[in-house]
Amino acid sequence: MYVWYFSFCEAALLHSYSISSGSNLFPSGTLVFLSLSLYGNDGLLPARWQLRYSGKSLGEQLLSSPTLLWLGPRLGLDTHTAMELLCLIGAALSLAATLVEALRDSVVFFCLWALYLSMYQVGQVFLYFQWDNLLLETGFLCILVAPLTLIRGSRGVRAHDRVTFWLIRWLLFRLMFASGVVKLTSRCPTWWGLTALTYHYETQCIPTPLAWFALQLPVWWHKFSVVGTFIIEIAAPLLFFSPLRRLRLGAFYLQVLLQVLIILTGNYNFFNLLTLALCLSLLDDQHVHFWLRKADKISNNAFTFHQFNQFLKTVTIPSIWIGVLSLTWEMVTAMFRCVCVCRFWGTLQWTVFAAATVAMFTISLVPFSYIEFDSHARLWPGVRQAYDMVDRYQLVNSYGLFRRMTGVSGRPEVVIEGSNDGVSWTEIEFMYKPGNLSAAPAVLTPHQPRLDWQMWFAALGDQTQAPWFTSLIYSLLQGKRDVIELIQTDVSQYPFYQQPPTYLRAHRYRYWFTEPKADGSYPKRWWRRVYDEEFYPKVHLGSTFLESMLNQHGLKDKSPPRRMPNTTVAQAVRWVRSQVRGVPTHILIWTLIASSVTLCLLQGLQNRNKHTERTPLTYMAAGNDHTDNVPDDSSDHCGKSDEQQAAKGEEEEKKEDGQDSEDEVEEGGGEEKEDTVDDEED
Repeated sequence: MYVWYFSFCEAALLHSYSISSGSNLFPSGTLVFLSLSLYGNDGLLPARWQLRYSGKSLGEQLLSSPTLLWLGPRLGLDTHTAMELLCLIGAALSLAATLVEALRDSVVFFCLWALYLSMYQVGQVFLYFQWDNLLLETGFLCILVAPLTLIRGSRGVRAHDRVTFWLIRWLLFRLMFASGVVKLTSRCPTWWGLTALTYHYETQCIPTPLAWFALQLPVWWHKFSVVGTFIIEIAAPLLFFSPLRRLRLGAFYLQVLLQVLIILTGNYNFFNLLTLALCLSLLDDQHVHFWLRKADKISNNAFTFHQFNQFLKTVTIPSIWIGVLSLTWEMVTAMFRCVCVCRFWGTLQWTVFAAATVAMFTISLVPFSYIEFDSHARLWPGVRQAYDMVDRYQLVNSYGLFRRMTGVSGRPEVVIEGSNDGVSWTEIEFMYKPGNLSAAPAVLTPHQPRLDWQMWFAALGDQTQAPWFTSLIYSLLQGKRDVIELIQTDVSQYPFYQQPPTYLRAHRYRYWFTEPKADGSYPKRWWRRVYDEEFYPKVHLGSTFLESMLNQHGLKDKSPPRRMPNTTVAQAVRWVRSQVRGVPTHILIWTLIASSVTLCLLQGLQNRNKHTERTPLTYMAAGNDHTDNVPDDSSDHCGKSDEQQAAKGEEEEKKEDGQDSEDEVEEGGGEEKEDTVDDEED
């Protein structure tokens, strides 16, 4: 069970380092080089702005901002080259751990967690997603759950494994329960009216082609689906801690059903895959290879916000006590196993990991109780103080997805237009987000083009709420290739790749999915749109509005240009960047995943062949002969090994061969005697 979980987490971490390195941050499609587009010296939000070298010691710097990028100058690397190096190390380490079981170790997971935390500290708005927090928290829990193979050399099941593994289940409960609760506490009329899914499929950030077909389903089905979502996210998580195995399995399949449907209709990167990995904590070893889907009867009873709020006050504290009782049970059973089986070292391990588990559970109560104010206020102040001390390390987080349904009046989309004369304008089309009405929605999972995602968030508000958008406009006017590759991996598809545009502007449109024609045929276009309003005025380099926005948000880099480092490590990083430049991100990610799966299958076949060769065929043949010769005594050998039976069979065959030869000699001797008597008679 643990091996399956680690394999899923390694796959997610492997993809996450594509993310933090830039290949998943943006649609430029490289594993390392794309960090330049956002975080390089000429990127939208340079990472070096987050690292101010004020003369503090290295220890003080790590405490103020825990990132390994502080070591860059000591290695002779600038900030963005150090980022690329960390991303390469993380991707290589994740890939190696995916292929080699011995590397799915606590030390390896600590390195991966520290590397991703280092990227998170400087990622700014492009890494501030809930799934980034979820990945960091899951990675830290893997440190507690994974074995210490590299130090102790043993991967055997330890007495405290069930205690630390319980934290995975608790994290899954916090994630799903909070995601369901916030939909109702937000008082969003679409969730309360059960009509949220009549908007969701076309208003989500990057829908898939199946989202168009899902939107065509009848309204009653959408309402039924919303009720099912509430049951899966609010009621079913309470079964995660049930002592009855069948209830846990039922909750598992409900969660899997929800995540698979989300994957089919929307592009949410590695988030759903990571959630499925967390769901594995509900299974046991006997059920790993079993798959069954059950449909539950759903009751559609109306209730008010006040009634739901009273329900939330009633169940929040009891749900915490359910977690306390479940954790206590796991700790007590593990302790008895230690006392009965383990020696001093095992008991010491149980003590340390049990204490760590209790600490993680305790501080996780702070973000979990955010869902209900009164319950949060009743927490012991010492718990909140402990949470504040470790908050910077992202060990535990609060969750709650799709709090409010956006785009009820049509999904807003920002369309950037460029011109060289200020009269004729050309739309700048992104690779993934909706723009071209005839372009089919993309299928990207587990890739997340983060610039496209931020464009979706920017369209929900005013341009002043997205300062990075001004930096994007400024970079496009300058014709920076790294930023252009955020929009189109193939630069030749960018309309102004030969010469930067003189003018840029942005308008907001309202998009909807098209509908089937009256005769039932499908339309030629996937989208329809209407003009909404101006999002960003017409600007050019040196324009008053653009200069004021750059100065207001501190986006104009006034520092002198830095010389590129020429160390061996920097040259190696640049070489890798040149090799993968221009490769579409989702193709690169799926190539890595397919290669890993292929290598794992080849390893399994090789191990199977080796196991087959170790079994001598002669023993099997000898055992079969012995069974045929001595049928009455076959029952005497049931408790013996095949080798013992084969050896005994060979001995008996030798005895029988000796008896046969003696009989032949006696028969021959008898014939000689008869011949002698006949001669005498003659």
